[in-house]
Amino acid sequence: MTARNIIPLALLGSTALALVMPTATHAAGFVDDAKVTLGLRNYYFNRNFLNQTQGGQGQAEGWTQSFILDARSGYTEGTVGFGLDVLGLYSVKLDGGRGTTGSQLTPVHDDGRQADDFGRTAVAAKAKISKTELKVGEWFAVLPILRADDGRSLPQTFQGAQITSNEIDGLTLYGGQFWKNSQRNDASREEMSFGGVEGDDFNFGGGEYRFNGNNTMVGVWHARLEDVYKQSYVQLTHSQPVGDWVLGANLGYVNGKEEGAAKAGDLDNKVYQGALSAKRGNNTFTVTYQKLSGDTKFMRIDGASGGTLVNDGFTNAFDAPEERSWQVRHDYNFAGLGIPGLTLMNRYTSGSNIHTGGRTDAEEWSRESELAYTIQEGTLKNLNVRWRNSNLRRDVGADLHENRLIINYPLSIL
Repeated sequence: MTARNIIPLALLGSTALALVMPTATHAAGFVDDAKVTLGLRNYYFNRNFLNQTQGGQGQAEGWTQSFILDARSGYTEGTVGFGLDVLGLYSVKLDGGRGTTGSQLTPVHDDGRQADDFGRTAVAAKAKISKTELKVGEWFAVLPILRADDGRSLPQTFQGAQITSNEIDGLTLYGGQFWKNSQRNDASREEMSFGGVEGDDFNFGGGEYRFNGNNTMVGVWHARLEDVYKQSYVQLTHSQPVGDWVLGANLGYVNGKEEGAAKAGDLDNKVYQGALSAKRGNNTFTVTYQKLSGDTKFMRIDGASGGTLVNDGFTNAFDAPEERSWQVRHDYNFAGLGIPGLTLMNRYTSGSNIHTGGRTDAEEWSRESELAYTIQEGTLKNLNVRWRNSNLRRDVGADLHENRLIINYPLSIL
């Protein structure tokens, strides 16, 4: 998709909504509950390779300006309500040449050049009866068993169908199937795959039950990338006020194996993990532990986020075979010093016992910081600026030093 033939994003969203707009008799909820925003995202990325080059490069660098139109209708009136969601995605390269690929801000052509621009349109129809919704099409899906990645210029999207039901108080049930994958730096729709091995459809089901005043949640999930892998995930989260403190826990267990024709070979992965947090005032302290076992790294659809893992970070997920890792983290909200909207995060993560590159004792560590500010009032209210600074050192692979500057400005159109 080039700048010459792309339809302006605002016009695209308005046209798509108009094409399916019901008659005035039933359109009240469809229109009155509609929300349309245009997100302006400016993203600068610079990663330096310290101990070795990557493909002859000493760094990966890029700079883009992106436009993310998110148009979501309400539902038509009646026993069954109908609606439509549209994502219009377009990104323009501001800087980045043939010798600095690897930022994953843009696609890369066969000749090694970074694309000048790219984009795609994701459309999903939806229907709702009572407290159960069916969605069919393409969207930014975020589930514990499959998390679309939104860590670069444009978000990853999946094409498929999903049912979400909230008929029982506190219980949310999910089920569905995805069959296409549009990664964050790609305008095309590819087959669902793991490690470059294409499977058939990605089928999933799960449920989350919240109780104890919503302070406790138990989640159970199962997914299959047909003929490649199957994976189960159990999660327990809890939040408990204790005096001036709020204590939190996030515990999880993942079990993955090969499935069907086992196109990626024999697979074996288990993850045991936990995160404990303590918040008081404007300070939050977190410690985590994550242990992998088996001969396979953590299984996730290609391009998807590793956010299910408690030690997933900006540059690394600490998810190598047999790896054991721990993290200490501190978050501070400067509202306590009279600067609302300003936050600071620092974390240190260490991994050991890595089985990779012919070794069984490799180690790695990372240090990551994020300073973020959101404007609280005035013309630029809600404009958010984030600076991310990271260092990664490891026995096997390239050492990294990285900086990112990300500016997001959401404009409410409707």
